[in-house]
Amino acid sequence: MMGACTLAAQAQSEGITCGTDDPGHLQALTHGDPHRMLEIQQNTAELETFTQQFIQNGDVERGGNNYVIPVVFHIIHNNGPENISDEQVEDAVRILNDDYNRSNADWDNVNPAFVGIVADVGITFRLAQKDPNGNCTNGITRTQSVLTYEGDQSMKDLIQWPRNKYLNIWVAASADGAAGYSLYPSMVANGWAAGSDGIVVLHDYVGSIGTSQPYHSRTLTHEVGHWINLSHPWGSTNDPGVSSNCQTDDNVSDTPNTIGWTSCNINGSSCGSLDNVENYMEYSYCSKMFTEGQKARMIAALNSSTAQRNQLWQPSNLVATGTDGNDILCAADFTSDLQVVCQGDTVRFHDLSYNGATTWSWDLPGGSPSTSTVADPAVAYSTPGLYAVSLTAGNGNGTVAIQRNDYILVLPSTGHPDPFADDLESATSIPNNEWMVNDAGQNGGFYVTGSAGYSGTHSVKLNNFGGTVNDLDELLSTSVDMSGASNIELSFRYAYARRTADNDDILRVYVSKDCGATWSMRKQLRGATTLATVPDHSSAYTPSGTGDWEQAVITNISSDYEVSDFRFKFWFQSDGGNNLYIDDVNINGMSVGIDELGAIEQGSMALVPNPASTRTELVLDLREATDLSVDITDVAGRVIHRLPIQHHGAGAVRVALPVADLSPGTYLVVVSGGGAPGVLRLTRSY
Repeated sequence: MMGACTLAAQAQSEGITCGTDDPGHLQALTHGDPHRMLEIQQNTAELETFTQQFIQNGDVERGGNNYVIPVVFHIIHNNGPENISDEQVEDAVRILNDDYNRSNADWDNVNPAFVGIVADVGITFRLAQKDPNGNCTNGITRTQSVLTYEGDQSMKDLIQWPRNKYLNIWVAASADGAAGYSLYPSMVANGWAAGSDGIVVLHDYVGSIGTSQPYHSRTLTHEVGHWINLSHPWGSTNDPGVSSNCQTDDNVSDTPNTIGWTSCNINGSSCGSLDNVENYMEYSYCSKMFTEGQKARMIAALNSSTAQRNQLWQPSNLVATGTDGNDILCAADFTSDLQVVCQGDTVRFHDLSYNGATTWSWDLPGGSPSTSTVADPAVAYSTPGLYAVSLTAGNGNGTVAIQRNDYILVLPSTGHPDPFADDLESATSIPNNEWMVNDAGQNGGFYVTGSAGYSGTHSVKLNNFGGTVNDLDELLSTSVDMSGASNIELSFRYAYARRTADNDDILRVYVSKDCGATWSMRKQLRGATTLATVPDHSSAYTPSGTGDWEQAVITNISSDYEVSDFRFKFWFQSDGGNNLYIDDVNINGMSVGIDELGAIEQGSMALVPNPASTRTELVLDLREATDLSVDITDVAGRVIHRLPIQHHGAGAVRVALPVADLSPGTYLVVVSGGGAPGVLRLTRSY
């Protein structure tokens, strides 16, 4: 484990700090309007007067979770790592409650000079269980938008719950250049600023798990401090370490004046007295405490009408938001670590029901166990097939239930025989026994269409015309037995159009040698270079004929992948282009050599030239006179051309093959000459 100083140094080297006192936020609020600037100054003065009077009157309670604040986390994401898990959010709330109730394990490890003033602030944060309309919620919303990369007011405008009922926290890929930022109550007190009230924080500074780290985990504690009227210990600037900071103050009597710290020198003394370096409002990244004086300011802010802070913790609002301590069980939900497994593998399910489930009843057909009463069962699947999963969750007073059909796909441990070919003509929907879809953006994903195909009328379509930039979609194959293969080749047809020349959608092909546990990319096609098969289309694209299609052939698949549970998948990332179609997916690992050919000389069989576009010859050497049978098949073994049986004497033989009659693609030349067949791979080029 890294020490506090190492963590602080690492955090500071990232160059990311708090943005609360960034003048740009004030400018964005007021648009330079002097009247609005004056209103904020007046609000600040009035709140400060109220705060000092409140403290002088001795109205600050002593800890004990006296204030409950309903919280909602708005996850603004573009299907990237910023789309953090519920567990990471819950971990962040846990840390907030520890820090604001002096329950953090490290509070008594502060510099001994400050142990006596470590405050139990007495604020509890609870995820909302009712949304503004009184509907069921777990206190977490998810909104897909490219504005996650901005982290500014336009992102906040996507979604906000009433600030007099909830503390709004937006989690994003950017916090407008900082690790996080909030606005002081006086800055958002007026109605024209209410839409800015709340906290924006980088996803990797939320909690201590998932995309975050323990040394990032106190950032939200820091920003909540600003939200309830705490400044940095050196004053209201974003510039620690400046000597003139000794002349400014945070209006807290027991936090010594300081220049501000970006390192963890707990014995630092910058303005003539020992500094409270381990304060949550510092930049030291080794924070452990609030002081009693800071507690008093925060409690005063929660009792002030400024920015409606005093409405949040009222009993009526706690009932309205479902945060009065009585859990509302209103929805069953679950997730799992895997949805596609091979025969004999184990799936680990995780209950996500909300809120306050205490009993669970799982129905797990095809699994072992087939039923369970634990929250997070581990289930082994031994028989291939598609299986539903059902969960009923209860709390002693009622139950909620959910069923997901075709949720688990179990593939045979020894996959589909080699070769595998699918022209999609018999497919009616996905998922099926050969294909599974991963629709990360929940926008429809890959599906079977009967409106276009290269061979026939069916293909797999991705409706990218209606997609969102950075949407991710996957089409995953069944397992294929390539254990007897060599020189594995994967091919497919595709048709795609951009909307405009600016689109750079990406199609990748991945392969797996462990039934999908790990993946390795083998081909990439980009809209800006190699993916488009037709000119740009401003309207929704549908292929008009075989001329719209191209073929991709992948041969860079090593012998490591000659396994019984080989899998492959198509991965697509949208850049706002047009629709994608995939057809005629073929994979084969047929040997390109000869094992036993009877009259044909071992190893003396070849196609010249190969690849070929108009002509090629089968060249071989016969030990003795024999009858030759020559078939040209597709990779699924269907005969495309059958040459008449020919009798040849011993010696060199050349047989012309009708390559010009073939469509571009991959074929197999199967030769029988008095013994076991020999097989060569033939590529018909364009």
